[in-house]
Amino acid sequence: MSDSPCLSSPRRRRPRNGVRAVAAVGVVLAIAAGGSYAAGFGPFARGDDGPDPAAMKQARAFLADWAAGRLPSAAGRTTAPDKAQEVLQSFTAGLDIEKPKLTAADEGVQEDEDGTLGVPFTARMPVTGLGTWTYESRLPLREQEGGGWKVDWRLSLVHPRLSDTEKFRLEREETAPPKVTDREGTSLVGADYPSLAPLLGRLAGDAGGGGGPRGAVELVDRASGRTVRTEASFGEKPDPATADRPVRTTLDATWQAAAEKALGKADGKNAALVALRVDNGEVLALANSPSSGFNRAASGTYAPGSTWKIVTSSALLLKGAVAPDDVVDCPKYLTVGKEFHNVETSEHPGATFRKDFTESCNTAFISLRGKLDDGELGKVARTYFGVGQEWHVGIPTYDGSVPAPKDATEKAASMIGQGRIQANPLIMASVTATAVSGEFHQPSLTAGNADGTRTEPLPGKVVTQLRELMRATVTDGTARVLAGLPGEVGAKTGTAEVSDDQDNNGWLVAHRGNVAVAVVVEEGVTGGGSAGPVVHSLLSAVPDDPS
Repeated sequence: MSDSPCLSSPRRRRPRNGVRAVAAVGVVLAIAAGGSYAAGFGPFARGDDGPDPAAMKQARAFLADWAAGRLPSAAGRTTAPDKAQEVLQSFTAGLDIEKPKLTAADEGVQEDEDGTLGVPFTARMPVTGLGTWTYESRLPLREQEGGGWKVDWRLSLVHPRLSDTEKFRLEREETAPPKVTDREGTSLVGADYPSLAPLLGRLAGDAGGGGGPRGAVELVDRASGRTVRTEASFGEKPDPATADRPVRTTLDATWQAAAEKALGKADGKNAALVALRVDNGEVLALANSPSSGFNRAASGTYAPGSTWKIVTSSALLLKGAVAPDDVVDCPKYLTVGKEFHNVETSEHPGATFRKDFTESCNTAFISLRGKLDDGELGKVARTYFGVGQEWHVGIPTYDGSVPAPKDATEKAASMIGQGRIQANPLIMASVTATAVSGEFHQPSLTAGNADGTRTEPLPGKVVTQLRELMRATVTDGTARVLAGLPGEVGAKTGTAEVSDDQDNNGWLVAHRGNVAVAVVVEEGVTGGGSAGPVVHSLLSAVPDDPS
């Protein structure tokens, strides 16, 4: 028996497929302490039908502190602070629980036989690397002699089956690394492709390979260590018929390796990159820096900045509201509820719309806001580019949002990819591919994904105009960093404001041949200066399109 009140000594099972590493968890009986119940003043004896609001406030505060990891504060709301803090710490740490969500019920509150007020709550306990353990419990509160309420400490409030005779233990089953390959059958191993390491288990599991992590939370007898029951199980056993069959992805090992290396040009800043095929949306490379943790490339939520002007231009060109050679003045400043300006407060008097696009003139684009209805930009994004529809890529993704503007200022901001518009590199690579091909293809990382998207093709004339504008941005505009690359490269830079105390995010999207690329560098200041070198490194390393 461990000296810790929540940890038992390790025990090893003998599972069929691998060895289980045991994290043992339990608690000792807590001795109830605290003030006595104020006689004659039950929780419902307040002249109304509901519980004392002060009691409910204390219950919710305790749950909020526990969920936020403020364990000393949570324990201080109980009748046994020292024991409560010890048990809560051992329970969450020993079971590898992170960021629990604890929600008090609005109904079912009642006075229990021992004079406490019982508040039901739902516990959703994310077990690191496995899944969420969800259960119901009850929080007892007792009114104190000196006034006020406290949580009447007892083990069973943490979980109804936690007691002085039984505790919980987390068991993890070691599984063989999932077998995942690129489009040509080359094995993809996390050590060689760090950005893929967090995704390999998910890819294998979703494709039926059973390669994801497995484990269980078990209730065990404190004295003997015998398992009494399994409280929660995580992961699926592999299908013997497919367990050894590798999962083939759309990725290209050469492009993936080049993408991982290219992010080194981001100078240690958080960054993400996606490269995909223009003709069918298949993802060739997906990389994040840092490589571990959050998948910025596919799940990030960023303002896309001026890369969004591809969509804005599409909306304007679709309705004939502007033509590339039309004069659309580009002043330093333009006020629409707030003052908007260009990067480095540049100006281009008498500029054509082509010049506005290639130099990324914010004020010119904002001046055209009256040409579009309030919801038109979102409608174009959804109808032609699939943004905001539900995508099934093969991994969890964020699929974009283009809400209708709330006022004139937000409409002005949306014209330049700010306001409440949200995207990520996967979305913007897809936007680029759609713009230069005229047809949206749901991005995919694995084969056979459901596709419920519904889009319309862009007219050929609009596609031609967009390609010309993006090409001119490389030859004569803000994406000159790519001018020396072989092939006919088109691009659009973006600088997206984040907050007053953070540098702007840098964006760059580009296409060459059958490949579209998008890169974001957090706090990169400018797109050409931060994301430009990343894209240049990638396209220099992989000069040929994949077959």
